[in-house]
Amino acid sequence: MPDPTLASPTLDVVAIGNAIVDVIAAADDAFIAAEDLPKGSMRLIDEDAATGLYGRMGPGREVSGGSAANTVAGMATLGLAVGFIGQVADDALGQVFAHDIRAAGVRFDTTPRGEHPATARCLILVTPDAQRTMNTFLGASQYLPETALDRATIEAAAILYLEGYLWDPAEPRAAMRAAIGWARDAGRRVAFSLSDAFVIGRHRADFLSLIGDGLVDILFANEAEITSLVELENFEAAVAEVSRQVPLLVVTRGPAGAIAMRAGERFEVAAEPIDRVVDTTGAGDLFAAGFLAGQAQGRTVEASLHMGAVAAAEVISHYGARPEADLKALVAARLG
Repeated sequence: MPDPTLASPTLDVVAIGNAIVDVIAAADDAFIAAEDLPKGSMRLIDEDAATGLYGRMGPGREVSGGSAANTVAGMATLGLAVGFIGQVADDALGQVFAHDIRAAGVRFDTTPRGEHPATARCLILVTPDAQRTMNTFLGASQYLPETALDRATIEAAAILYLEGYLWDPAEPRAAMRAAIGWARDAGRRVAFSLSDAFVIGRHRADFLSLIGDGLVDILFANEAEITSLVELENFEAAVAEVSRQVPLLVVTRGPAGAIAMRAGERFEVAAEPIDRVVDTTGAGDLFAAGFLAGQAQGRTVEASLHMGAVAAAEVISHYGARPEADLKALVAARLG
């Protein structure tokens, strides 16, 4: 039980993740082929490759991005008090990131580092069939030190949300471990996103240790990630195995909706219907935004799942990973 003498939280969620500027542009199949890019893939590139591809892309939109940043930005549109911690460089794109995420209503106080490496960017090419081909230069985002974290901000948030993508480099991994300790000491909940099967393959033992040690209260995954985590091919077997170890497990299933498991009880919702899928960028991030918003507001698990489905459906109906419609109104129409 949390210590009753601890101060009440003043933030609903604070997230730690990659601080990335998303550059989103439409592209046809011919451009994808000419660039020799596997359609629908995500690849890591170096700074020179990022500069070259950026120059060849068509007109695009530049917005603050990164998985956890997208999640807290979505929560801000739902009226929640949120913060984000992530590393940018002291360069033009670093200024774009900071201005954009603050304009979205997110508290962002991380001090920029030097000009090199440059601020991370993800060059996203969206083809007419809504497939996204992502080319990511991680740059400064991979150099988030523990000293860049404000302990008071982490202790002030009811939920600490961590992005698995940032577990790969040693420096931010150590920072996130420290943040988990501070959050637990303050009686706060810790939410963790597995992010990608590739990340799990590199850090499975670490993730299983976090879960086994009781340091994760809410775990987010998709179908591929949950089966990869416990190395089981059967989805239901994987869900059963992981749900025994974590208080609240949330698994997204794309068009099949989503499930949650808590204390042996299963909750399930269908995907929200939409006219047309335009761009799947940010679907999982916005699902987490809706779900965490529901939890922060004290809603039931089922209602939180519906909120996640509403937010995910909205974001895949247009380009980009940030909502364009009024999520509050959409949630109110769905839940009453």
